[in-house]
Amino acid sequence: MSKGIVLSVLASSLFGVMYYFTSLLWPLSGEEIFGWRMLLTLPCMTLFMCFSGDWRRVPVIFSRVRQQPALCGVLIVSSALVGVQLWLFLWAPLNGHSLDVSLGYFLLPLTMLVTGRLVYGEHLSHLQKIAAALAILGVANEVYRVGGFSWTTLVVAIGYPLYFVLRKRASTDNLGGLWIDMLLLLPIAWWFVQSGEQGFDVASHRPALYALIPLLGAISALALISYILASRMLAFSLFGLLSYVEPVLLVFVALLLGESISAGQWLTYLPIWLAVMVLAFEGFKHLVRQRRPV
Repeated sequence: MSKGIVLSVLASSLFGVMYYFTSLLWPLSGEEIFGWRMLLTLPCMTLFMCFSGDWRRVPVIFSRVRQQPALCGVLIVSSALVGVQLWLFLWAPLNGHSLDVSLGYFLLPLTMLVTGRLVYGEHLSHLQKIAAALAILGVANEVYRVGGFSWTTLVVAIGYPLYFVLRKRASTDNLGGLWIDMLLLLPIAWWFVQSGEQGFDVASHRPALYALIPLLGAISALALISYILASRMLAFSLFGLLSYVEPVLLVFVALLLGESISAGQWLTYLPIWLAVMVLAFEGFKHLVRQRRPV
């Protein structure tokens, strides 16, 4: 479990880095950044999977598709679900929706917790219940303050649980399944890049992009790989609660990009930050127990 916790925190940290990284990629639009991210993430993932031994999962899934043609439709839906999330993540900070998307990520662990309880019958530890209660307090304040949810918030909060449940039901919740999700997104990614103002020649107008764009692909691949590996190692509810690390980092990024937290929002963020600290403490306890001599 400790390895899963470390991978989850690493993934959240890298997603926070990438959230800010989009502001460095001017003059690219959100759609162009999404396109470049997909085109470069797949080769990085392929290289990693060849070294890690996870590549063997890809032909297994293709073999299953030949035996069960209906699985092809499931893979298309799975790819669409994650594709919308990856696009929204890059589009939001460039279009004034950073805090709306952050609220979606604040809600996500709660929706995943509910999903884990209803779909998988999972139970929470005492510390996880405390963290969940703190998180509910923060989210409830935000709902009361705002008066509702934007579409970007709902896409994040509902879309990801659907994605993870679908992958588990289809037995594609591994790096092979994620690789196929990325593969199916390539035509859309290619279209986004080539239909941009500069197309594939955008780096010639700003040479720094020759280094920044490949770095985006490397960060993206490492973040996604860590995220999927963590989802396999952790219980659904704990994996969801650890997701609170990411929106906290996204808020800091939003502040760096010029957005601000109003007086009424502090009752949202403080309980959620406390929830993150409780989960970190539980993770530390697991580490200590595993290292303690028998």
